[in-house]
Amino acid sequence: MFVQKELRDKNIAEYLLYMWQVEDIIRAAGLDSDRLYDAVIKSSGRSDEECRDWKRWYDDLIEMMRTEGKKESGHLQINENVLIMLEDLHQRLLDSDKQPEYRDLYYKALPFIVEFRARNHSTGNAELRDCFNMLYGVWLLKVQGKPVSAGTEQAVKAVSAFIAKLAQLYREERQGTLVSD
Repeated sequence: MFVQKELRDKNIAEYLLYMWQVEDIIRAAGLDSDRLYDAVIKSSGRSDEECRDWKRWYDDLIEMMRTEGKKESGHLQINENVLIMLEDLHQRLLDSDKQPEYRDLYYKALPFIVEFRARNHSTGNAELRDCFNMLYGVWLLKVQGKPVSAGTEQAVKAVSAFIAKLAQLYREERQGTLVSD
């Protein structure tokens, strides 16, 4: 089973961040399937059949990136659709009296979201996108060995708790067990 399939079922937030990482890996390989195969797939220790399946998956993503004009930046529509679903759920949860813990986590994260949006000149109603951008950006800094301030760590902690709750409630909604109305 591919990692993305498992993540999509278990934690939609981790799935989305993983898919953003995959997009960046594909770009780093110059949208070249053979380079990806040599750098990522071949050394994975998977069976020949799994490697072929994995290569096919990357090939499909590469084709989508070309078709959608995402060769240099941006996110695939399949990933944008996840954000749209999460935004919809987020709004319904905020409007519901049945999820006070969710609203509390959101309001604890909100000052950090507002600050992030101001620093990045973010406009519109894409708060969740900004949350994911923050989490992904800090992850990239850590991977590169760059320092992360205590204030940023505090922001990430609050935003992560909020996003984790959203992911949990998304899973509950998919399972038909969410109480929101």
